[in-house]
Amino acid sequence: MRKQNTMKNFLALFIGILLIGSGYKTVAQNVWSLQQCIDYALENNIQIKQQGLNTQYGENQVRQAKSNKLPNLNANIGNDYSFGRSLTYLNTYKNVNSANLSGGASTNFTIWNGSTLTNTVKQRELDLQATIFDLQKAKDDITLAIAAGYLEILFAEELELVSKAQIEVTRQQLERTTQLVEAGSLARGSLLEIEAQIAREELQMVNNHNRVQLAYLTLFQFLELPVSESFTIEKPVLPEVQASVSLSNSIDVFNNAITVRPEIKAAQLRVESAMKQLDIAKGYRYPSLSLNANYYNLYNNKYTDIKGDDIPFGEQLKNNSRSGIGLALNIPIFNRHQVKLGMANATLQISDYQYRLQTVRNVLRKDIEQSYTNALASLNRFISTKKAVSSMEEAFRYTEEQYNVGMVNSVDYNISKSQLTIAQSDLLQAKYEYIFRTKILDFYNGIPIKL
Repeated sequence: MRKQNTMKNFLALFIGILLIGSGYKTVAQNVWSLQQCIDYALENNIQIKQQGLNTQYGENQVRQAKSNKLPNLNANIGNDYSFGRSLTYLNTYKNVNSANLSGGASTNFTIWNGSTLTNTVKQRELDLQATIFDLQKAKDDITLAIAAGYLEILFAEELELVSKAQIEVTRQQLERTTQLVEAGSLARGSLLEIEAQIAREELQMVNNHNRVQLAYLTLFQFLELPVSESFTIEKPVLPEVQASVSLSNSIDVFNNAITVRPEIKAAQLRVESAMKQLDIAKGYRYPSLSLNANYYNLYNNKYTDIKGDDIPFGEQLKNNSRSGIGLALNIPIFNRHQVKLGMANATLQISDYQYRLQTVRNVLRKDIEQSYTNALASLNRFISTKKAVSSMEEAFRYTEEQYNVGMVNSVDYNISKSQLTIAQSDLLQAKYEYIFRTKILDFYNGIPIKL
């Protein structure tokens, strides 16, 4: 029986070593800090690149709106051939084959049209600013996700270290138990129970290591980084767990966040853009005044003077030149209620974007309140768990001393050790939960995420 358990322990340990070796082989090349991860994601993330395209599109919209205020200029040229009977300068008809070359240019400039062009420029500028804040919001979301993945790796690695330390303690106890069994001080069942405990702890170590590898894989995939270019993360000095200013002023965090957060600014700008759309719709109620000018010329290869001589090209251009300039006033009288309904729709759009702004504010408030509640809960859990760990460490030390002299059986020893391990894991979880939630609160307060 002992030989079978020993073989099981050996196989579990061998599998763990293989997994650990194969996992760290791919990530032991480079060391990245949290800021390096964030910078890489901001530069390479596809969602951010797509949002950047939206910003460029908005810039083009602004340029087009400004260009619409400029006069246009168009030129035309034509060449046609005529065959058959034509009227001559003698007022007679004859068969003449001729070619005409004509050309001209025209321009039109809007002097005033109810300020719709000016308001369109302002609206496009507001839309552009909103897309810029959308881009910043996308970057903020990526930053928070990277920070969460980074802390998950740190948490998983600490769990793995705890499991390794527990195995080392159990192995030392295995040696002492073996000596006591061989000396006849303990029953062989105690030795078998310790061996089974080692097997369980080795399996837990493998599971904890797998959690590390999965955390790394999640971060790599989020960065859209091939596994062949993987890295290990830098081990920063984490902040001390204590009540922070963010926790004691969550309402102030929200009041500050609504003035600096990009999603709030983007929503506010879209309300203003909708108001400009209403101004544009109102502008179509007014007359529009425009200036237009044109120029035209013609050349015919069969044009002759009274003597029957061909008229030269330059003289024809001089004689056939025509130009004009004028003003056009367009007065709207009835347009099938398009202006009236356009104004009504613009008013509805204003209300819609105001509701959207309020929704964004509510979501931000809920996120901050949730982060505050979770941070406070994790802080309280950390404080109580830290006390529990201290007590369980002392209890385990006492139980271990009693076990060494045969006053406690192996079952009670393993229970005490397992309780200590669970408490240590809970302490780590509360620690990292608190750090992440407080970092979120600081981030909403305008403080960059740093470890």
